[in-house]
Amino acid sequence: MSIQAINPRNQFRGIIKTIITGPVVSEVDVETLAGIVTSVITTRSVEDLGLAVGIEVIAFVKATEVAIAKP
Repeated sequence: MSIQAINPRNQFRGIIKTIITGPVVSEVDVETLAGIVTSVITTRSVEDLGLAVGIEVIAFVKATEVAIAKP
C-alpha cells in the first residue's frame, strides 16, 4: 500500500522534535500543523528507519476505536 492510498485525514506531515529512547520502545514526538503527535514504536524501528530530531516524517494514525467525550 502506498502513502497516497491511505486516507489523508489519517496522515500528519511534520518534523521530529524529540525522541525518548528506551531499551525496547521509544517515544517519538512529531510537530505537525495540528500540534504534537506522539508515537510509541520499538527502538529497533527508530534505528531501522534512521529517525532523528529534525527529520521530516509522516505520522500515520490507525485506530480501531476512538473514544470521544464532552469536557
